[in-house]
Amino acid sequence: MTDLPEDTDAERIARLEEHVAHQAHTIEELSDQLAEQWRVVEQVRTKLDRLTERFLLLEEGAGEAPAVTRPPHY
Repeated sequence: MTDLPEDTDAERIARLEEHVAHQAHTIEELSDQLAEQWRVVEQVRTKLDRLTERFLLLEEGAGEAPAVTRPPHY
């Protein structure tokens, strides 16, 4: 009768260890995915900065907008 509680405890410990191992694996996968997403965010941020700079340079070079005049056919 004393072996039964020990077996039950051993099984319970085994289940807990499996659960912890599964959670550790899941956390590692999530960490990897987060690192990848952060890399993508940094790439997008860099591209956005370059595009913003290009846009500002183009806008600066465009100068003044032409005056609104009546078309010649009026």
